[in-house]
Amino acid sequence: MRILTWNVWGRFGPWEQRQKAILSVLRDLRPDVVGLQEVWQKNGENLAEWLADELDLHWTWEPTPAPQWWRQRVGDPAVDFGNAVLSRWPVADRAVAQLPPLHEAGDDGRLDAAGDDGPFDAASDDGRLVLYARLAAPGQDVPFFTTHLSSPPYASAVRCAQVAVLAAFVAEHRTGTAFPPVVTGDFNAVPDSDEIRLLGGYRTAPAVPGQVLLDAWQYAEPGAASATWDAENPYVAPTHDPSIRIDYVHVGPCGPGGLGAVRGVRRAGDGPVDGVWPSDHAAVVADLAGPDATSG
Repeated sequence: MRILTWNVWGRFGPWEQRQKAILSVLRDLRPDVVGLQEVWQKNGENLAEWLADELDLHWTWEPTPAPQWWRQRVGDPAVDFGNAVLSRWPVADRAVAQLPPLHEAGDDGRLDAAGDDGPFDAASDDGRLVLYARLAAPGQDVPFFTTHLSSPPYASAVRCAQVAVLAAFVAEHRTGTAFPPVVTGDFNAVPDSDEIRLLGGYRTAPAVPGQVLLDAWQYAEPGAASATWDAENPYVAPTHDPSIRIDYVHVGPCGPGGLGAVRGVRRAGDGPVDGVWPSDHAAVVADLAGPDATSG
């Protein structure tokens, strides 16, 4: 089974040319399941729907509940953004959880997650969510999740709060199948950050007792290029940011007979297609032991 996660950068930059490049990469890779972030919808057109039609895949998506933040960024008051799942198999069930939003930075420069009973300035709400799709693969359903955490570099505490909600949501929806949960997305956090360690239970207690989600990149070839936010990308270079890995495929411990075990992982979409870079992020592709003999 081939899993792919990709932040496709909305309608930023040369988005019409990039859209074709994204399709070209996906067509070449032929993934079974794709988690997408920064998917756009406008005037009845939806990027995920178009990709699914072109690739003959099933699809589902969820728009952000706080589109103003995104619309201001792109300069278009009529566009929506969200997360999506493309799948070779039908979507048997779906659910959505909203993640804790950002507050305005306080006088001390700190950011906190908004509590259920706390005040919140809507201007700082970036509308992050996690989308769950239960995929009716042969033999065993696949519990699949995709998410996009808040991006400010100084917002680790907020991302930790978001991971806590994400992990609880995974625990709620992972049952009823032997296939381990697959959690994908742009986490806006480096591998040894508090938020990633919390999700995997690395050198700390996991967010949900007993639930461990493994970073598939641990199975990458030694020395393989890993940065998904890469200074060599012309969309990233103007930021002067360092090259880092912030996009992930996480998988629970494998099921009976190695079901869901990671067989390999690598970057994709990490170069130009006919002169056009598909996104400001590289994709991550992971090959897992599939639920039937025909899956890779």
